[in-house]
Amino acid sequence: MLFGNHAEKREKFYAPLRKDYWPELYDMEYSLLDVHLVSQEEVDEIRLAAERVGKIFAKTADMLRKADDQTLWELDFPAETYEYIRMKTMEPESVIARVDLVRTPDGYKVLEINADTPTFIKECFHVNGLVCRELGSKDPNRGLEERLTTAVRQAVMDSYRYIGGTGIPYVVFASHGDHIEDKFTSLYLKELSGLVNTTYCPLDGLRIDEDGLYDQYNRRIDVLYRQTYPVENLIHDYDKDTGIPVGKALLEHIVKRKVGVVNPPSAFLLQSKGIQVVIWVLHEEGKFFTPEEHRWIEQYMLPTYFEPEWFIEDETPYVKKPCFGREGDTVSIYHGDGSLMYADKQMNYTDSAPVYQEFVELPKTTVRTVEGEKEAHVLTGCFLISGKASAIGFRVGNIITDNASYFLPVGLRG
Repeated sequence: MLFGNHAEKREKFYAPLRKDYWPELYDMEYSLLDVHLVSQEEVDEIRLAAERVGKIFAKTADMLRKADDQTLWELDFPAETYEYIRMKTMEPESVIARVDLVRTPDGYKVLEINADTPTFIKECFHVNGLVCRELGSKDPNRGLEERLTTAVRQAVMDSYRYIGGTGIPYVVFASHGDHIEDKFTSLYLKELSGLVNTTYCPLDGLRIDEDGLYDQYNRRIDVLYRQTYPVENLIHDYDKDTGIPVGKALLEHIVKRKVGVVNPPSAFLLQSKGIQVVIWVLHEEGKFFTPEEHRWIEQYMLPTYFEPEWFIEDETPYVKKPCFGREGDTVSIYHGDGSLMYADKQMNYTDSAPVYQEFVELPKTTVRTVEGEKEAHVLTGCFLISGKASAIGFRVGNIITDNASYFLPVGLRG
C-alpha cells in the first residue's frame, strides 16, 4: 500500500503511467485514484440497457442509410458526407461506440451515443483495472481488453477486404499529434491490435493524391484507423500549402474504395443526435419497431425533439444540445417555462442544429481528489464493441459533463 497523503499516493501511482497515459488534462487532475463501488447486478443492468439501445440505434441506422437527402439534411449531416454514410462496409454499425447513461429512480436512461469517435477507451479497458488492483477492488471490466483486441483486428480486416484487399494490410493509426488524449488513445489501440504492419501518423503527416492516402513515410495506406477525429471536422480540412480540400478528398477515396477506414462510415451515421428524434417520434407513432423494441425505447430513452414546445407546454425541464457536439460544449439546461437553468461555458457548436431532450439530473457522489473530497455529478458510460456491451466507467463533474470532468474508476462491491 502507498504511504503519505492522497496527493502523494496519487503521484506515486500515476507517475509511471505518464509515458503513455494522461492522468492530467488541460493542466488539471483528470484520472482519480479512487474507486466507485457498484454491485454486479448494477453492472449487468448498465450493460443490458446499453446493448438494448444499441440494437435500437443500429436498426434505425439501417433505415436511414436508405433515406433521401432531405432527411439527412434535417438530421444536420453535411452534404459532403451523404455518399459516405450510405456505405455499409462491415456487419457492425460501429466497432467502438460508447453509450452515455444516467441512473434515475426509474432505472438507467440514455442521454446519447458516441458511435464514431468515442474516447474514454484506455481508461475503462486498461487503467480501471490498475486502479482497482492498487486499491484492492475487483475490476468489472477484467478480461475485456482481449475482446477489444479481437474486434479491432476483425474490423481492420473487414475494412481491408471491403476495398478488395488481400494479404496483410498496411494500417495507419492517426490522430492529432499534439493532443495527448487522442494520441495515446490511438497508440493504445495500435498496440492492443497486435497487427504487425502498422504505424502511427499524426493527422498533419498524412498526404493524399488522386491515387490514394499516404503516411509520413510516403507509404500508401490500406486502412486508416481514425478513432478520435470527427468526420464533421474532417470535411473542412484544407492543405495549408495548396488549398486542396483534403478532407473531402479522403471521403471520396473511401467511397471509391481506395482506402479503408475504421470506425466504419456507418458509425458516423449514428453520430447525429437527431437520430434520437427519429427514434422517439417513430416510437410515439407506434411505427417501425417491434413491440419489444418499443418497450425498450419507453424504458431507456428520453423524449427528444427538434423543437422545445412539447416540454414548455408540459412544464418539463429540458436540455438543448447540438446534433454534433462533444464534451458538453454548447449544451444548456432549461426550466419547464423555457428560462435558462444552466449553460456550459464553451459555445463552439452553435452552427450545429439543436435537439431538445427531457432533462434528468445526474446523481451525485463524493470523490477523493488532490484538493480533498468533492461532491460531483456522475455520468455512466458503457462501451459497445461491435454491438456487444463491454467495459463501463464513470465521468464525474459538473451538472453538464464537460472537459473538466474527472475519470472515476469503478469497482465491484463485495
